[in-house]
Amino acid sequence: MKVNKVDHICIAVKNLEAARKVWEPVLGKTEPDDAYIDEPEKIRVARYWIGEIGFELMESTTPDGDVARFIEKRGEGVMLVSLNVDNTREAMDELEKKDYPLIGGARPFRDCEFAFVDPRKMNGVLLEVIDYPWKEFEEKE
Repeated sequence: MKVNKVDHICIAVKNLEAARKVWEPVLGKTEPDDAYIDEPEKIRVARYWIGEIGFELMESTTPDGDVARFIEKRGEGVMLVSLNVDNTREAMDELEKKDYPLIGGARPFRDCEFAFVDPRKMNGVLLEVIDYPWKEFEEKE
Protein backbone atom coordinates (compact mmCIF):
# COMPACT_ATOMS: atom_id res chain seq x y z
CA MET A 1 0.00 0.00 0.00
CA LYS A 2 1.46 3.33 -1.03
CA VAL A 3 0.71 6.16 1.36
CA ASN A 4 0.62 9.48 -0.47
CA LYS A 5 0.55 11.69 2.62
CA VAL A 6 -1.13 12.25 5.94
CA ASP A 7 -4.61 13.19 4.76
CA HIS A 8 -6.00 14.63 7.97
CA ILE A 9 -5.91 14.51 11.74
CA CYS A 10 -9.12 14.64 13.79
CA ILE A 11 -9.58 16.08 17.25
CA ALA A 12 -12.70 14.91 19.12
CA VAL A 13 -14.35 17.82 20.94
CA LYS A 14 -17.44 18.20 23.12
CA ASN A 15 -18.35 21.63 21.78
CA LEU A 16 -17.28 22.59 18.27
CA GLU A 17 -17.86 26.33 18.67
CA ALA A 18 -15.84 26.46 21.89
CA ALA A 19 -13.05 24.40 20.31
CA ARG A 20 -12.94 26.72 17.31
CA LYS A 21 -12.29 29.65 19.66
CA VAL A 22 -9.33 27.76 21.12
CA TRP A 23 -7.83 26.48 17.87
CA GLU A 24 -8.45 29.19 15.26
CA PRO A 25 -6.07 31.78 16.81
CA VAL A 26 -3.33 29.15 16.94
CA LEU A 27 -3.99 28.06 13.34
CA GLY A 28 -4.12 31.66 12.12
CA LYS A 29 -7.69 31.21 10.87
CA THR A 30 -10.94 33.07 11.50
CA GLU A 31 -13.20 30.31 10.22
CA PRO A 32 -12.96 26.75 8.91
CA ASP A 33 -11.82 26.22 5.33
CA ASP A 34 -14.50 23.53 5.08
CA ALA A 35 -17.35 23.11 7.56
CA TYR A 36 -19.79 20.24 7.15
CA ILE A 37 -22.11 17.76 8.81
CA ASP A 38 -21.75 14.09 7.99
CA GLU A 39 -25.09 12.57 9.02
CA PRO A 40 -24.11 8.90 8.51
CA GLU A 41 -21.04 9.38 10.72
CA LYS A 42 -23.00 11.53 13.22
CA ILE A 43 -20.44 14.34 13.22
CA ARG A 44 -20.19 18.07 12.72
CA VAL A 45 -16.76 19.10 11.45
CA ALA A 46 -14.65 22.22 11.12
CA ARG A 47 -11.79 21.42 8.71
CA TYR A 48 -8.77 23.64 8.25
CA TRP A 49 -6.04 23.31 5.63
CA ILE A 50 -2.60 23.25 7.19
CA GLY A 51 -0.36 23.09 4.15
CA GLU A 52 -1.95 20.24 2.23
CA ILE A 53 -3.15 18.37 5.31
CA GLY A 54 -6.59 18.62 6.85
CA PHE A 55 -6.88 19.44 10.54
CA GLU A 56 -10.37 18.65 11.80
CA LEU A 57 -12.32 19.44 14.93
CA MET A 58 -15.17 16.93 15.25
CA GLU A 59 -18.24 17.13 17.45
CA SER A 60 -20.80 14.35 17.75
CA THR A 61 -24.31 15.21 16.59
CA THR A 62 -25.81 12.48 18.79
CA PRO A 63 -25.04 11.04 22.25
CA ASP A 64 -24.48 7.59 20.70
CA GLY A 65 -22.05 8.71 17.96
CA ASP A 66 -18.47 7.43 17.76
CA VAL A 67 -17.05 10.82 18.73
CA ALA A 68 -19.30 11.03 21.80
CA ARG A 69 -18.32 7.51 22.85
CA PHE A 70 -14.62 8.31 22.32
CA ILE A 71 -14.88 11.42 24.53
CA GLU A 72 -16.81 9.52 27.19
CA LYS A 73 -14.10 6.85 27.31
CA ARG A 74 -10.92 8.92 26.76
CA GLY A 75 -11.84 12.59 26.94
CA GLU A 76 -11.32 15.18 24.25
CA GLY A 77 -8.24 14.84 22.07
CA VAL A 78 -6.68 13.26 19.02
CA MET A 79 -9.06 10.58 17.81
CA LEU A 80 -8.00 9.74 14.28
CA VAL A 81 -5.08 9.84 11.87
CA SER A 82 -5.96 9.48 8.21
CA LEU A 83 -3.60 8.35 5.46
CA ASN A 84 -4.27 9.22 1.84
CA VAL A 85 -4.00 6.26 -0.53
CA ASP A 86 -4.67 5.84 -4.25
CA ASN A 87 -7.49 3.36 -3.78
CA THR A 88 -9.25 2.65 -0.49
CA ARG A 89 -10.54 -0.81 -1.44
CA GLU A 90 -7.11 -1.96 -2.62
CA ALA A 91 -5.59 -0.63 0.61
CA MET A 92 -8.25 -2.51 2.60
CA ASP A 93 -7.42 -5.76 0.82
CA GLU A 94 -3.72 -5.30 1.45
CA LEU A 95 -4.22 -4.39 5.11
CA GLU A 96 -6.44 -7.42 5.73
CA LYS A 97 -3.86 -9.73 4.11
CA LYS A 98 -1.25 -8.30 6.50
CA ASP A 99 -3.50 -8.99 9.52
CA TYR A 100 -4.74 -5.46 10.11
CA PRO A 101 -8.41 -5.87 11.09
CA LEU A 102 -10.83 -3.36 9.63
CA ILE A 103 -13.91 -1.90 11.28
CA GLY A 104 -16.79 -2.38 8.88
CA GLY A 105 -16.26 -1.86 5.19
CA ALA A 106 -15.61 1.02 2.86
CA ARG A 107 -17.74 4.09 3.59
CA PRO A 108 -18.60 6.88 1.15
CA PHE A 109 -17.52 10.49 1.59
CA ARG A 110 -18.05 13.06 -1.13
CA ASP A 111 -16.32 11.60 -4.23
CA CYS A 112 -14.19 9.02 -2.42
CA GLU A 113 -14.25 6.18 0.10
CA PHE A 114 -12.62 5.60 3.47
CA ALA A 115 -12.16 2.72 5.89
CA PHE A 116 -10.95 2.28 9.45
CA VAL A 117 -8.31 -0.03 10.93
CA ASP A 118 -9.13 -1.33 14.39
CA PRO A 119 -7.33 0.89 16.94
CA ARG A 120 -6.42 -2.15 19.04
CA LYS A 121 -3.94 -3.03 16.28
CA MET A 122 -2.66 0.54 15.93
CA ASN A 123 -1.48 1.42 19.46
CA GLY A 124 -4.90 2.78 20.36
CA VAL A 125 -5.11 5.15 17.36
CA LEU A 126 -8.04 4.94 14.97
CA LEU A 127 -6.34 4.75 11.57
CA GLU A 128 -8.25 5.72 8.46
CA VAL A 129 -7.29 5.10 4.85
CA ILE A 130 -8.96 7.38 2.33
CA ASP A 131 -8.67 8.00 -1.38
CA TYR A 132 -9.77 11.63 -1.16
CA PRO A 133 -8.68 13.38 -4.40
CA TRP A 134 -7.79 16.76 -2.83
CA LYS A 135 -9.10 18.82 -5.76
CA GLU A 136 -8.84 21.86 -3.49
CA PHE A 137 -5.16 22.10 -4.33
CA GLU A 138 -5.28 21.54 -8.08
CA GLU A 139 -4.04 24.54 -10.00
CA LYS A 140 -6.89 26.61 -11.39
CA GLU A 141 -6.58 27.27 -15.09
